[in-house]
Amino acid sequence: MANWTHHRASINGIEMHYVTEGEGPLVVLLHGFPHTWFSWRHQIGALAEAGYRVVAPDLRGMGQTEVPGRLEDYRVDHVVADVLGLLDHLGEQRAVFSGLDFGQFIAYDIAIEHPERVRGLIGMQNPFYAAYDRLPSEIERERGREHFNHMSYYLDDPMTAAQDMDAHPREILTKIYHVLSGDGDFMQVWQSPPGVTYRQALPVPPPLPWSWLTEWELETYVSEYARSGFSGGVNWYLAGDMNWEYRRDRGDSITRVPFYFLCSAGDVDLLNWHGDDPIEALKEHHADVRAVRTVDGGGHLLAMENPEAVNKVLLEFLDDLG
Repeated sequence: MANWTHHRASINGIEMHYVTEGEGPLVVLLHGFPHTWFSWRHQIGALAEAGYRVVAPDLRGMGQTEVPGRLEDYRVDHVVADVLGLLDHLGEQRAVFSGLDFGQFIAYDIAIEHPERVRGLIGMQNPFYAAYDRLPSEIERERGREHFNHMSYYLDDPMTAAQDMDAHPREILTKIYHVLSGDGDFMQVWQSPPGVTYRQALPVPPPLPWSWLTEWELETYVSEYARSGFSGGVNWYLAGDMNWEYRRDRGDSITRVPFYFLCSAGDVDLLNWHGDDPIEALKEHHADVRAVRTVDGGGHLLAMENPEAVNKVLLEFLDDLG
């Protein structure tokens, strides 16, 4: 039985939902899109049992946390303030942060801007910010003229994108989760022509249950996104240019706290958005790389697909931090 405790609090001007379990040094787990805190369901209890206080929030615009309407509300500084406000609300000065996708990038932002609040960083799948040498929208739209590209799809017609996803939450979530898993092939999406919807470009997955996702687990996500809609998550993509400029103008984009990295060899994100040799490039983005582990089995959704291996490595990293 899970021992999760659900909370709601007014933090940084929005209503935030978060889940906690355990007592001890704080570990904060930050999800991506289209996810919620529930993507850490296999890690929360395991880390709590090992003696940690684990917190998994719903990030702004997703899950049960408020969905701000303005695009600028999804700028880096606002989301960083959400997470630091959560630490203050919890009465905690420092934490170990880990995440996936957008959540991982925010963990990096916190480490760069507020290293005094970070006891350690555990990167998962996303080793550093995606490698763009100019506005992300320009690059992604160029790719979108050659074949379907979900990023340019969101940029070109965000209202239609969100409405199509809102109308078919179960279908879009099932398709996205499978194509990002180790059993899927994201390259099939790029074989579709420009002009189709993301839902149409995604291959049809096998019926549930899968080895790592049951029907009731999927239903947890479906019920959340059927209520909140997908516009908040799409706004994270639409804020890409302003966040790229924000990070560029910040000047320093190197973390200087203890850094650990965990990945699966076949992750589509790791292979396609971080240069030719992202593992070798880690030291260019993180000044204090302590350890790197590659886990066999699983794709981008590694924490759900191969939780036993992930939990083992996470605990090794946390133990190394002392």
